[in-house]
Amino acid sequence: MVLSKRERIILAVTLACVGLLVVYKFVVEPVDKKLGEMGLQRTQLASEVEQADILMDGQATRQERWKAQMPSDLRDASSVQMRISKALSDWASDVGLSLSSIRPDQGAKEKELQEMIFTVAGKGTLGAVAQFLWQIETAALPVKIKSMQLGSSSDTGDAMSIQIYLSALYPSAGSTQAPQKAPEATNEEDI
Repeated sequence: MVLSKRERIILAVTLACVGLLVVYKFVVEPVDKKLGEMGLQRTQLASEVEQADILMDGQATRQERWKAQMPSDLRDASSVQMRISKALSDWASDVGLSLSSIRPDQGAKEKELQEMIFTVAGKGTLGAVAQFLWQIETAALPVKIKSMQLGSSSDTGDAMSIQIYLSALYPSAGSTQAPQKAPEATNEEDI
């Protein structure tokens, strides 16, 4: 089959157009889409880096504020044990609750904080138990009730027994130093 000059030109232009369409659909369009996604991701990551820098810049200030707020007698296990045991005894005597035992146990160790668990058992009236729990919940000390058992030997609430598991937090020995700031990125390639 012999094609005329006009048909050859039309065939060449058609093949060129089909070739350009194939190149555009399978090369240019996916690359353009990926570049757009990468641009959005870069913007998002730059925003996250900026927020992290803001947090790191304020770290020293927050560390100093934490040290100022943390009472000096709650910085190690023995002082925490003594201070919280005394506070529990004081709160119980203030509300008329008779404590039969206060037993501290070393709890979980986290990176920055350590936990001490106190097992507290006592007896008193329903009102005394309620006031004692209120004292614990509203205390300025870093304590939290983990679990509690409440029992009664009468229906009137004049003889209640309580067993509480308290959690107290205090800083680890190595947590007094502020973490070092990471080196800043110097150009866009590092980001």
